[in-house]
Amino acid sequence: MTGDQSPASRRSTPRRPLAGLFVTCLVDVVRPSIGFAAAKLIEAAGCEVTVPGGQTCCGQPAYNSGDRADARALARQTVIAFRGCDYVVAPSGSCAGMLKKHYPLLLADDPELAEEARRFAGRVHELVSFLVDVRGMTEVPAALQSGAPGRVTYHDSCSGLRELGVKQQPRQLLTSIKGLELVEMADSEICCGFGGTFSVKFPDISNAMVENKTERIAAAGPTMVLAGDLGCLLNMAGKLAREGRDIGARHVAEVLAGDDSTPPIGAPMTDRDRG
Repeated sequence: MTGDQSPASRRSTPRRPLAGLFVTCLVDVVRPSIGFAAAKLIEAAGCEVTVPGGQTCCGQPAYNSGDRADARALARQTVIAFRGCDYVVAPSGSCAGMLKKHYPLLLADDPELAEEARRFAGRVHELVSFLVDVRGMTEVPAALQSGAPGRVTYHDSCSGLRELGVKQQPRQLLTSIKGLELVEMADSEICCGFGGTFSVKFPDISNAMVENKTERIAAAGPTMVLAGDLGCLLNMAGKLAREGRDIGARHVAEVLAGDDSTPPIGAPMTDRDRG
């Protein structure tokens, strides 16, 4: 994996496809282990990974709040940062949806970047969809499988499901992991109530929605709930903890990459975890 380097400078012949990892704000600040897991999976799918230093936020909070000027500036910055990448991969359906579906609209009137934004959008993929639909991964490589994940359930995050069609891909890979039992919760496709700024603007509605979600998670009887968006996982993990439920939460990338050393989301860190 390459670090803060220009993607164009990584060219070599022969070469593997170059995948730019869009880390996302939450992963960068709250849960970097997801980014490392994503890079490991992309490399296992036969790509070279680069993490362009010019990336920051995808602009979705500004966009959803009506601040088109800042959203447009962030879109320009991101498109330019990922020049030279064959693919742009994000471990988040929400951020990938913003890059893929909304950047071409935001930059449609930009004389310099309108056409480039359209081409950029065609290279953008949510992580697990990228592994299965683009790179043809049908099962998790044995070298990545670690431990016994046990009984898990999966929450379908809204943007990944509705904007990008992410549904069966994570289930296909999860069921290939030895020792993992995937049990479906009722209403897995219903929103957890996070919705980014929605949970701030409408906290009572958000709380009612996540309460319904955690009831369905618990009813499935898992030891762990998985999802492809960290925002959803933070929301569900927080509610599960407040309810006193002994159910962990992890990003699907962590499980697929065999990361069983990082504590579940929201779990207290031990001295061993701190190194």
